[in-house]
Amino acid sequence: MEIAKRLEGIVEYYFSQKLREIDELNKQGRNVINLGIGSPDLPPHPDVIKTLQDEAAKPNVHAYQSYKGSPVLRKAMSDWYKKWYEVDLNPDTEVLPLIGSKEGIMHICMTYLNKGDEVLVPNPGYPTYTSAVKLAGGKCVEYKLRAKNNYEPDFDKLEKSKLKKVKLMFVNYPQMPTGQLPSKELFEKLVTFGSKHKILIIHDNPYSFILNENPMSLLSIDGAKDCVIELNSLSKSQNMAGWRVGMLCGAKERIEEVLRFKSNMDSGMFLPVQFAAAKALTLGKDWHDEVNKVYNERRIRVFELLDLLKCKYSKQQAGMFVWAKVSPIPPKEGLKSHQLGRGGILSDEILYTCAVFITPGGIFGSAGNDYIRVSLCSPVEKFEEAIERIKSESNL
Repeated sequence: MEIAKRLEGIVEYYFSQKLREIDELNKQGRNVINLGIGSPDLPPHPDVIKTLQDEAAKPNVHAYQSYKGSPVLRKAMSDWYKKWYEVDLNPDTEVLPLIGSKEGIMHICMTYLNKGDEVLVPNPGYPTYTSAVKLAGGKCVEYKLRAKNNYEPDFDKLEKSKLKKVKLMFVNYPQMPTGQLPSKELFEKLVTFGSKHKILIIHDNPYSFILNENPMSLLSIDGAKDCVIELNSLSKSQNMAGWRVGMLCGAKERIEEVLRFKSNMDSGMFLPVQFAAAKALTLGKDWHDEVNKVYNERRIRVFELLDLLKCKYSKQQAGMFVWAKVSPIPPKEGLKSHQLGRGGILSDEILYTCAVFITPGGIFGSAGNDYIRVSLCSPVEKFEEAIERIKSESNL
């Protein structure tokens, strides 16, 4: 059977492939410490789990649900945006619950892109942006993010480029994988840029509560609803990655447009999950402080690990990762070159010699080839063990 042409150039997701490799190493008895993937290992709040249990026990909650989500969940999402971001959203018309925000990326691309339409995607950035654009028939136009520019778009360079065919622009702050925090000035520039060129800005905002005292939404900027759709998620902020609960927020017209596609793709979320998610969105600052206390303790160990590897990094990063630049690595037999650059060489060296997996930055784009990314989603004991392994077994 011949596969569809839309899959040409679309490869298996890096982590899907790498996890199989790690599984094979584990079968050989290597016991790999995985510091690569950002899947929260902490549980949701006990009240959230209890809500799910109580609601799931009811006999009348197992039917198909509204394509727009429960009014209870939409109201909770609207209240959450008002409480934390100072953004007013009409829960009936400006909020669309998603089965995880990742699906929203695809929904948006399928809703707005025709063959040949161009989309600005960050490099480095979340690989799903590129895949979704290509699957929808669009063309990716990379814009590079550089440390010297605080990982912000170079608007002067963008203004000089050809933008006539550009329909969407993906942005993501706090930025993944770099951990760069946004400023109000950056958000104002994005809204101005989108409005001027009639480009729909897609802001992916799942990390704003992790190791960050000042959560921000692009929708808080005046005029943003005219040119912005924001994606958000409970995966990181509420430790609910496997529950698959996200949201799409924006103007009434944008919600209605995306719903035309989404309503043909699924039949809504399990109602008890929606009620539990609504409960999670009522959690206060104490919850986030407790979660961040754990992540901060882990991050201290990651800094120790990166110092051991002679990497350079900023301590002013947000999110559940640490992004670090790799020092030049002398050529070695079998490791003289790597398609993911110095970060790929270091990642493989640590994996094969120390059984510690660290993500090479090159999977997020060529601008990440000299970097690695370490996840904070492991207990402190795992980081300490990884440090000891690298001290005793690494040849670096």
